[in-house]
Amino acid sequence: MSSLRDKMNRLRGAASTVPSSEEPVAAAAVAEPELTIESQQATAQADDLETLSEEWSSMGVKLLHNEGGSFLIRRLVYPANHRHGTHCIGELSAAVSGLSAFHESAVAAEELLFLDLETTGLGAGTGNVPFMVGLAYWAGSELIVEQAVIRHPAEERAMLYYLHKKLANYRYLVSYNGKSFDWPVMQTRFIMNGYNRKLWEPLHLDFLHPSRSIWKNTLVSLRLSHVEEERLGIERIDDVPGSLAPQLYFQFLADGNPEPLRGVYQHNEIDMLSLVCLSIRFGHLLNGIGTGEFELPMPEEPEELIRTGLWLEKMGHGDRAEQMFEAAIRLEQGAAATLNMLAARDKKAGNWQRAVLLWQKALAQSVHHGSAGMNASVELAMYYEHKLKDYDSALSYVSEALELSLGHPLGRKDAKRRAEIEALRKRKERLLRKTGRNLAEI
Repeated sequence: MSSLRDKMNRLRGAASTVPSSEEPVAAAAVAEPELTIESQQATAQADDLETLSEEWSSMGVKLLHNEGGSFLIRRLVYPANHRHGTHCIGELSAAVSGLSAFHESAVAAEELLFLDLETTGLGAGTGNVPFMVGLAYWAGSELIVEQAVIRHPAEERAMLYYLHKKLANYRYLVSYNGKSFDWPVMQTRFIMNGYNRKLWEPLHLDFLHPSRSIWKNTLVSLRLSHVEEERLGIERIDDVPGSLAPQLYFQFLADGNPEPLRGVYQHNEIDMLSLVCLSIRFGHLLNGIGTGEFELPMPEEPEELIRTGLWLEKMGHGDRAEQMFEAAIRLEQGAAATLNMLAARDKKAGNWQRAVLLWQKALAQSVHHGSAGMNASVELAMYYEHKLKDYDSALSYVSEALELSLGHPLGRKDAKRRAEIEALRKRKERLLRKTGRNLAEI
């Protein structure tokens, strides 16, 4: 940590200031005309604000003083009717009730604190410093976005002092991978700066996990920027990738020119808004698709339908899960692997009747497609052998599974495939003995 601190101290440039303004604190100007200019609730929390040089002021950045020192802060205020992709952020008030399923306790929009960091590195260790902390919270009928930035290590304590006071006002921390990264990084910084007593312990709403549960096989990437584009209708234009943020920050430290940080501010701002919209999407989904004022599109791919249903079931909404399952079954283009997935769920739940139908449908759709058909055949063989004691039917299915496995291109080369073939041979031998037939060449 000391080497990083020394490097930052050597590289930092001094920022000029002008006398404190007596005008009300204004939110930063942004491109969207519907953004409001000021928020009394946001400004009331500032101990003292100073206007900075023109380079900073053009980005809406102010200098904030408190008992810990000073740091930079940028505030934006979004009205409820601001649209970000397919959602208006005001939908949060209606969607938030669905989020109670995460912790089985009531959730209010005013209890949510959204968090997204821009850091000097990727790890959660002591050498990784959050140089920009993005926060968002709901106040009245507005969404307040705050971005705290340190220009050098000496400003970190003031920033953490401000954050430490703010955290206590919220019950839930909303993030995207924040449970594993953002919050551990913040905890480390708090402890290293002496805020280890009575450290806030939030209830986490980390939306990476439900995103992974639902979209891990239907989206090519689970990065927030890709999820928002594919499922929230958000398109970023000239966005600075988050991976470049540390480089741009060190460039600022080297020459004192804040202009490279403009893109980092905008990237973090969009992250915060997208996180709010992701909260809205999951809240609506948990409240029920097609209910109330807000209509969500049903997933179009069978696997996403089933994965959505499995997640809803896990969250305690079995009735809505069944809607997803039935929709997936009705799709003619349902892949055999997807049907096997749903059949496995039914098998675990003891719903044997539908599981058998799904395996039979998967087998019919995958006669020429290898492993999915083989898996369905094996499941059917086990069902008829152990549940119905119908050894003839079981023998028929295991023979079909063996044929499919031998016909696979890697059937005799792949070690795992060879082990599967040997297990099928033994199963077929056992069924032949149970049916009283002579052992044939297998």
